[in-house]
Amino acid sequence: MKDSLKPGIKYEHKFKVPKSKTVPCLYPESDEFIAMPEVFATGYLVGFLEWACIKAINPHLDWPSEQTLGTHINVSHEAATPVGFEVTATVELIAVEGKKLIFNVEAHDGVDLISKGQHERFVISREKFDQRIKAKASVL
Repeated sequence: MKDSLKPGIKYEHKFKVPKSKTVPCLYPESDEFIAMPEVFATGYLVGFLEWACIKAINPHLDWPSEQTLGTHINVSHEAATPVGFEVTATVELIAVEGKKLIFNVEAHDGVDLISKGQHERFVISREKFDQRIKAKASVL
């Protein structure tokens, strides 16, 4: 981690919602999901917020040997967003506790605030992480 990784880092990330990021596409194996409306899925919204946090802090890490993984998310999904809308995530790093990073996050679709909350990420060494996963996978 670089010395520049400190609270106060802000980032704004935009994304136009395609049909492939709607609820029916989240789990195409699920008849229940397939029957639901074609709006931005909560699962993809969470990934979008994570993406914004990653983009915010990557310049402050020794990327790609250092990366971050999401460890906790506590966000609302307050409004539905149709296909074609551009969503904007605004994130701010509010705390650095060792390797744990805490962000305030929110997203807007140009009409409504669609999400707000907090997200935590943890800084990892990619090489060490891959070694642990390889060892875990060997038990199968």
